[in-house]
Amino acid sequence: MSHDADGPDPAHQRPDGISDGTVEALGSLSQALETVERARGHLYAFHQLTGGADLELDRAMDLLRAAGHDAWADRVQREIVGRNVIPGHWTFQIVEAYDRTYYEPFRDFGRQILAALADGREHLYEAEMKESRRTAGHPQHTARPDSPGT
Repeated sequence: MSHDADGPDPAHQRPDGISDGTVEALGSLSQALETVERARGHLYAFHQLTGGADLELDRAMDLLRAAGHDAWADRVQREIVGRNVIPGHWTFQIVEAYDRTYYEPFRDFGRQILAALADGREHLYEAEMKESRRTAGHPQHTARPDSPGT
């Protein structure tokens, strides 16, 4: 791997002795973690959308009352506002359980395996893919942000 000014920075260069198979396996693990990050984002969207819907019910109740439908407004208040989304849980509790039970252990494991197998270097697979696909010396294909031509 190149160590010159137009090559990847040392943090994205494969340490000595790491096989292609290890780099590929770490790349796959990284891809899985990125998918978990996206899933976590969707879980936060679920949390925010559900909370927003619950707060919008205040307006719906006011409008029902203004339209003379007090009994329906009372039912919305009693049966829907503040309701658990699954037994015993509001969405924040689901987010907290996901973080504690799955997300944080997965992320921590990812750090441990990178430290053990790749001296803590992230994205080696992607960095090597970038190096193989870029045109060395081209000003729009620089290896890193501090490369000449940036």
